[in-house]
Amino acid sequence: MSDFDLVLRGNVVLSDKIIEDGYVAVSGGKVGAVGAGTPPSARETQDFRGQWIIPGVIDGQVHSGSQANHEGIGMCSRAAASGGVTVMVDMPYDEPEPVTNAKLFNEKVAVVERDTHVDVALYATITIENGLHAIPGLVDAGACAFKFSTFEANPTRFPRIGDDTLYEAFKLIEPTGLLCGVHNQDQEMTRRNIARLIEAGDTGQDAFLRAHTPLIENLATARIYELGAETGARAHAVHVSTSRGFEICNLYKRAGHKATVESCVQYFMLNAEEHGPRFGAKIKHYPPIRPKAESELLWSHLAAGHCDFISSDHVSWGLEKKGDPNIFKNTSGGPGIETLLPALWTGCEERGISPTMVVKQLCEGPSKAFLLADKGRLAPGADADIVVLEPGRFVHDPSKSLSAVKWSSLEGREFRVRVAATYVRGALAWDGSKITNKAGDGRFLRPAA
Repeated sequence: MSDFDLVLRGNVVLSDKIIEDGYVAVSGGKVGAVGAGTPPSARETQDFRGQWIIPGVIDGQVHSGSQANHEGIGMCSRAAASGGVTVMVDMPYDEPEPVTNAKLFNEKVAVVERDTHVDVALYATITIENGLHAIPGLVDAGACAFKFSTFEANPTRFPRIGDDTLYEAFKLIEPTGLLCGVHNQDQEMTRRNIARLIEAGDTGQDAFLRAHTPLIENLATARIYELGAETGARAHAVHVSTSRGFEICNLYKRAGHKATVESCVQYFMLNAEEHGPRFGAKIKHYPPIRPKAESELLWSHLAAGHCDFISSDHVSWGLEKKGDPNIFKNTSGGPGIETLLPALWTGCEERGISPTMVVKQLCEGPSKAFLLADKGRLAPGADADIVVLEPGRFVHDPSKSLSAVKWSSLEGREFRVRVAATYVRGALAWDGSKITNKAGDGRFLRPAA
């Protein structure tokens, strides 16, 4: 009689060590054992020796519904599985209506349970008017975190929440232990800079970077952490692109506050000098892609352990939203859920940073942030979310993407690994060339109590 349902053999990467010629044994959708040498017996054994085995990736910042009737949870989850992402943490800023109350939240949960191929946790947000009253219902419905913005990108779908309201929201959320994630951007300075450049006719692709100075980001980042210090809430800046942002977070961490910092893989892998002229508005993100000197500083912070986790900020805008010669008329963001893992792995390998850092940033870190206790680790009792990575030289070709669009600002980039297999709770979801599970096989995840 077999001891386990499934055994995978390969080089197992944990957050603190690498087990050469190791194995992961699975029983009932859970990790049963992790070890080295001769594995236990199983009904099925897959030999991936010479390849890497890591926990399933948790992408902590996904926008699957930002463009109505375009991608959605189901299609996005297919792209996720092909990229080794076994948990999507989806943002609440859906079009046409953001997720601001328990009714809308439960409707989104129903879509998750019907359509998804991987597991999904959900952020919630609030409206400007009377939004605070909805917070308890959203907590009860299963929100894993709350998202706010200090900048109004859209008055309905992506509104600015003022500091006074943020303060009250943080106080209400603090007893729940949930994360208060905030889009860190100073509105007044942003709008004045953009107006000045447009008036001068200065609207080329590089104008976006000059309009969004590091100070615009850093001032908002400091306000977020000060609100956390005042309320005791878990204050979290969702996309820090500057070295100073990490320094600010470290100040609050050292003072004992519940401050955490997230960055996105594009701020490490792209830079303004090289990729701006080549890709134009395709690399328009908020915050902007910074100069190479700044991105190299981010790698230093990563190596020093200053980053809590890294995400993709994935959003599959159609190219019709990225083609205006006036940079300010294009949408911010781009696809990235399929490239998050191979890109970060490649960047770390190129700089001599251990693969264990990839597991810390893409698995363990977001698991802790969103209170997903059974995710992000290969240890007995955890969900058997497992990714197999084949080493080699693989040029990224976005025409093969499973997302809603076939473009990428990482087009042509050589990656050092590709996703050879993705398992969700012990079941194969991606075999290296196609999706193998069904819509609805993924689950909605509530945060641990």
